[in-house]
This record gives sequence, structure tokens and C-alpha cells, in this order.
Amino acid sequence: MAVLKMEHVGVMVAQLEASIHFYEEVISLKHKETLLHANGVIRLAFLGFEELNETEVELIEGYNAGLPQEGKVHHLAFTVDDIETEFARIQGLNVDQLDTEITTLPNGSRYFFFNGLDGERIEFFQSTR
Repeated sequence: MAVLKMEHVGVMVAQLEASIHFYEEVISLKHKETLLHANGVIRLAFLGFEELNETEVELIEGYNAGLPQEGKVHHLAFTVDDIETEFARIQGLNVDQLDTEITTLPNGSRYFFFNGLDGERIEFFQSTR
């Protein structure tokens, strides 16, 4: 047996439909499926790109709003092909906590952060690797 890939990253959200819309419009993910958990309370939505076998984002509504911010998910990173174009596009979308500039790492990779609807940090990353 071997670990084959990262399956998905779960993010707790307050309003599933609003978060689905956010991830579709801002990140360009495709909503693949929504389902009710076996416990009848939690709702799950899975989003991803068109390609097969990619890591998905799982949005989770109704889990436990009392959990502290620490320990949830620090950030979700998405690869982009043109960091400057994406930075300009995100600036026009009125998102929360958008970095004031693009950061360049010593290896030349570049990134910026902004917040999702529930305060989750989202990173757009253009790698030189």
C-alpha cells in the first residue's frame, strides 16, 4: 500500500451555497457534488477543476462553529499561470484581507493571500519549480 495523492482539503463554512458561489466565481472551481452527511446535519460540497484525480476542496456546513480559528486550515494554495493578472482580477472583486502586494520568494516563486467568506486564507501561487 502507498499514499497516492492528497484527496481533498476540508474547510468549515457558515453558508454552503454562498461559499460554493465564492469558490466558483473567485477561484474558478467547479461544483461537483453536494450531499447530506449520514448524521443528517452536516452538508458537504465538493469542488475541483475539470481534470481527473486532482485535489478537491470540501466545504463543510454545520460541523461545529464553536471550534477556534486556530487549527482549522491555515490556507488553501492554488497555482496560477500569471500572478500579476490574477492579482489585478482579485483586486476588482472586493475580497477581504487582500495583500497589498505580491510577495516574491528567493527562488523567484510569487504569491499573494486573501480571505474567503469564512475567514479562510487563500493563496494564489506562481511557482518557479
